Amino acid sequence: MFEIIFISIIVVYFFQTVIFIIGSKKRFGKIEDDKLPSISVIVAARNEEKNIFDCLESLENLKYPENKIEIFIVNDHSTDNTKDIIQKFIHGKSRFKYLEPGAEIGQLKGKANALANAIKESKGEIIFTTDADCRVSQTWAIELASYYKDDVAMVCGYTNQVDTTLFGGMQSVDFTYLLMIAGGVMNLGKPLSCIGNNMSYRKSVYEEVGGYESLPFSVTEDFNLLMAMHKLKKYKIIYPLTAEGLVTSKPCSTWKSLIKQKKRWGVGGLKSDLAGFGVMATGFITHLCIILLPFFFSALSLYLTLFKIAVDYFALKGVHDKLNLSLRIKNFVAFEIYFILYVALLPFITITNRKVEWKGRVYK
Repeated sequence: MFEIIFISIIVVYFFQTVIFIIGSKKRFGKIEDDKLPSISVIVAARNEEKNIFDCLESLENLKYPENKIEIFIVNDHSTDNTKDIIQKFIHGKSRFKYLEPGAEIGQLKGKANALANAIKESKGEIIFTTDADCRVSQTWAIELASYYKDDVAMVCGYTNQVDTTLFGGMQSVDFTYLLMIAGGVMNLGKPLSCIGNNMSYRKSVYEEVGGYESLPFSVTEDFNLLMAMHKLKKYKIIYPLTAEGLVTSKPCSTWKSLIKQKKRWGVGGLKSDLAGFGVMATGFITHLCIILLPFFFSALSLYLTLFKIAVDYFALKGVHDKLNLSLRIKNFVAFEIYFILYVALLPFITITNRKVEWKGRVYK
């Protein structure tokens, strides 16, 4: 019985992965450089004194027409030295604007409120967001903005992580895998997920859905906005696989912070639709079978496990090559072990306790 279940779920897992690969490699048309829209880049920073300088430096080096770009750095009530670092760096630099959120807009809290405040002040046609622990590529803004034909509402990009350690490399491979899934299904017309550290959207469509203040509260505000725009059924939402639009973030430094990150994403994912739960269920059952392998061991089950790992490797290798990134074997092996464990355990962690701790705040 175990082998029948394992064979069935591996077949589903394989065909799902093929779909992800096909979707992720879909190509999209671009507009001419002289038609690039005006943009507003927004970074919400809370207690980021260790990271914010590198982020600011990369934003300063962004290539984009100077008369079409503004950059808002929102200090979200930091209690460390974040404010001083921001203000010292941006002094005298016209493309940067400093902002502190005023009163809460509607029922908004935390990062969503910080973003909403900046969007209200923004003048760009397209809103770009990244995080304070990220470095954007010099071509990031031009690359994502070039996909904004008239019928496009949102363009997302890929994020990797600094992989100078095995712990960071493992997280980077995980990021790439999750974004391959997100991009693959999004490009086939079924958005399931996105990540706010490499995201852009048309301001007029943001206003059309009523802004963050009109959406239900979520610890993953980017997912809420994605689904609201998708439900309009009027615009394209795309996820081009391109090295020019790459953002690099810093990995979680400890297992504790990594678990908190995964739990936050897991709690946000509870608002997925049937298709989203189907993808999660396939991963859960596949990895649960692998964990149970010692209790139901057979040669066939072992071969199925090795086949699953090979499928993951070749899928990830293709994405890494497109992003001009190296897929190191040691990072991939660490990812596979970690991936098997957390996908099987995360549902139990999120369902039994939905309290989320993030940036010194607690959300329920």
